[in-house]
Amino acid sequence: MDIVYFDLETQRTANDVGGWDKKHEMGLSLGVTFSTGENKYEIFPESRVDDLIKRLQRADLVVGFNVIGFDYEVLMGYTVLALPEQLPTLDLLLDIEKACGHRIKLEDVAQGTLGIGKTAGGLEAVQWWREGRLMEIAEYCCFDVKVTKLVHEYGAANKELFFHNRFGQKQRLEVEWRL
Repeated sequence: MDIVYFDLETQRTANDVGGWDKKHEMGLSLGVTFSTGENKYEIFPESRVDDLIKRLQRADLVVGFNVIGFDYEVLMGYTVLALPEQLPTLDLLLDIEKACGHRIKLEDVAQGTLGIGKTAGGLEAVQWWREGRLMEIAEYCCFDVKVTKLVHEYGAANKELFFHNRFGQKQRLEVEWRL
């Protein structure tokens, strides 16, 4: 089974395009995949967005964090395909939100479960795009894909994840993921 872990960064913020309902106008700066079938990362600049979409279509399962509500919406600015309906997808955020009743950041789950955090944020990636610092975007996005993969693998193996609530208390979440 080829699981493809996926994340992307954008050229513009929601404020730049006039709101969160216009994600399709945010533009892809870089997309990153990790394929378990090929055991490799691949980086896709905007000029290769069609290749990125084709790569996602070949996956047996696409795994991401907020991939349905954000990443696919950004990509749909480049295609007529309805990606959420056409790609077999596990959106970790949606499952986690269902398990605990509210949204939790990838950073919080990674920190609580694995003791690792993210290296930057989406707004920093937009600034790097404006400065032409594609290598920094690629490193950040690859790390987010790796964190997503590690969280998914831990959840699949242990049927649980952890995070700290706003009071600093460690909380446990049950998940029903498979590899």
